[in-house]
Amino acid sequence: MKAFRTVQALQSHLSTIREDQTIGFVPTMGALHEGHLALVRQSLRRDDCTVVSIFVNPTQFNDPEDYLLYPRTVDADLALLESKGVDVVFIPTESEIYPHGRDAWKPIDLGGLDQILEGAHRPGHFQGVAQVVKRLLDIVQPHRLYLGQKDYQQIAVIRKMLHHFQLPVEIVEVPTVREPSGLAMSSRNQRLSALDRLRASRLFEALVYLEQMYRDEVPLPTAVQRAQALLDLPDFRLEYLVVCDAQTFRELQTWNDAPQKIALLACWVKDVRLIDNLPLDNPPS
Repeated sequence: MKAFRTVQALQSHLSTIREDQTIGFVPTMGALHEGHLALVRQSLRRDDCTVVSIFVNPTQFNDPEDYLLYPRTVDADLALLESKGVDVVFIPTESEIYPHGRDAWKPIDLGGLDQILEGAHRPGHFQGVAQVVKRLLDIVQPHRLYLGQKDYQQIAVIRKMLHHFQLPVEIVEVPTVREPSGLAMSSRNQRLSALDRLRASRLFEALVYLEQMYRDEVPLPTAVQRAQALLDLPDFRLEYLVVCDAQTFRELQTWNDAPQKIALLACWVKDVRLIDNLPLDNPPS
């Protein structure tokens, strides 16, 4: 495994590979877990060269404290990636990613996706995501980009960004990886105590409960209220739990309002904010 810290060195290495081999790219902010490794394994299977980046991007944090507290475990991450057979790791500094400063980015039209759900609760977050992913794609120039479905709205944002800039990159979506309790794997889980990590499994339980009520044809508003009630717990603060059109993110009023539906939630467990989702594509039985 080769590790690079500068854009010039990375691009020099990849330029010879790109001539006759495919490049898969997994962008991360480090603190790697099995969810990241699922992306890595997909790339290792499909591509000749797998590139993983580790960069905690400041422009996608609307809360400076969240940025400071984000787990950073670079040495352990590198050892893990090497053990899995990753070809290239890119560990840039902020000045390598933003040589002209963070403010050089001109916001782009994301079709309103940056104004709803995660965008509404984290102002500027998705413009920051679009900014860093665009920059990393310009640097790596991969054939495929591997993204986890846990960040469902983020994938839609990145698709919009790719379309805006007409970037010839294939997005490969990888299903959410969960802990045995059902909790979606996230680097932020490291900030939870063992007890709170177990309690946080209630987020997935609420989504599964909502799915069951969909199958039982419980009216959607009632189903959402009941699922939300499962998260009315000490030290929990629910920001949203909604059912949306899986394509447009329009919030639904009845189960029949869209052929493809997805339940999405964001909830604080003490001082850690977690997100999750569950597609509801199967018709009620």
